[in-house]
Amino acid sequence: MKNCAVILAGGEGKRMKSDKPKTLSEVLGKPMLCWVMSALRKAGIDDICVVKGFKKECIEEYLSTLDFSVESVFQAERLGTGHAVMMAKDFLKKHSGNVVILNGDAPFMDSKTIEDSLKAHIENGCAATVISAKVDDPTGYGRIVRDENGNLRAIVEQKDADEETLKINEVNSGGFWFDCQLLLSVLDRIKSDNSAKEYYLPDAIKLLLEDGRKVGAFTAQCSDTVLGANDPAQLEQLNEIARTKGYSC
Repeated sequence: MKNCAVILAGGEGKRMKSDKPKTLSEVLGKPMLCWVMSALRKAGIDDICVVKGFKKECIEEYLSTLDFSVESVFQAERLGTGHAVMMAKDFLKKHSGNVVILNGDAPFMDSKTIEDSLKAHIENGCAATVISAKVDDPTGYGRIVRDENGNLRAIVEQKDADEETLKINEVNSGGFWFDCQLLLSVLDRIKSDNSAKEYYLPDAIKLLLEDGRKVGAFTAQCSDTVLGANDPAQLEQLNEIARTKGYSC
């Protein structure tokens, strides 16, 4: 039962003012995508599929320079995170273990968090486990809503959250562990009946809960795991954090 990974790297990142895919923007001279793959490999996961989209040839060219092999699939239309994972369906079908799905523009998702969340995912017998973090300012993030026993009840997006939910400072990192086969059982049931007409991966969590499956939330020790960059200023902040805290790829 070999575990695998899917990295979402299809985004354009219009505000980056760059002519390359967002995940190739660099932190300390290395593409953010490189940071994510490096963390996965340090965690013992080398069976990786990258979902490419905008300027796919740039991603292909970068992957061809690596000294290890990575699969890639093309998301022609970018219709949300759930849709991106649907593009990797054939990759998932080849696996009977667990898959971790990560954003390719979250460079500080570290190997320890990946390893520890997998351990919790397996020990708790979960169909899926959300990697969460507690942050000072949760604005913009999906909130982790737990029941009185601490079990995950829902992931509520900022725009759908009521006043009480907005006070929650535990947020979705965008990283998820899934049992491969159980993910495949709900993937095609994700609908795009929302204002953006997109397919959202957190809806897979909702469907698994509705199916009576156990879903967990693992809180990362370091809140930096949720950080990404949407514009050059935020990218510079990531570089500054990496320099100050001694992070390396």
